[in-house]
Amino acid sequence: MVAPVNKQVRVAVVDDHESVRLGLQAAFTNAGFDVVSTSASVPELVETLDGREIDVVVLDLSLGDGSSVTENVKAVQATGSAVLVHSIADRVASVREALAAGAAGVIPKSSATSTVIAAAETVARGEVLNNLEWASAIDADRDFAKAQLGRREREILHLYASGLPLKLAAQQLGIGYSTAREYLDRIRAKYVEVGRPAPTKVDLLRRAVEDGILPGLDPDGDESA
Repeated sequence: MVAPVNKQVRVAVVDDHESVRLGLQAAFTNAGFDVVSTSASVPELVETLDGREIDVVVLDLSLGDGSSVTENVKAVQATGSAVLVHSIADRVASVREALAAGAAGVIPKSSATSTVIAAAETVARGEVLNNLEWASAIDADRDFAKAQLGRREREILHLYASGLPLKLAAQQLGIGYSTAREYLDRIRAKYVEVGRPAPTKVDLLRRAVEDGILPGLDPDGDESA
């Protein structure tokens, strides 16, 4: 059983299969969640919420209304809710699209109900869900992860991860310390978004090497920093 939460988590389920909606609704209710809505589509969810805020939406990756993964994730985020994608695990391209759009995690439809509940609880706390499905989607397309950093962000990461204090890195690039700090915060946020958190300088060094920003792993990482 999932441990009870201190604050009742508000959850919604979007799936075009009624049996899935009913099953998750019962499971979340039994676990102490406040199930605010169950819907067959994202527009139906938005209409049902009518401006009410919730913590997490468990979203079917592939809905039968012709909508795209990106537009569904973005529409749910616009309500102020985090997105937990409920997916068939072999749809890797769609998983990558969901992560790129800002989904906080992916959980397979083959998972035990208790695992889905625990994942929803994690995402509702504002945390990123790190699991095998997330990692597999990233590893299947290394360019997906690299593409998240802009040129200036790569320059800051290159200097800072090389060992230069942030203040000196900022001076070398001719920008203010506060601007450099904003870039660094943005870099960390982007790595969280793709399931590769880098909370420490050592973690940032690893990411820089993995993505070819610093020499070490990537033979095509010759883009000037």
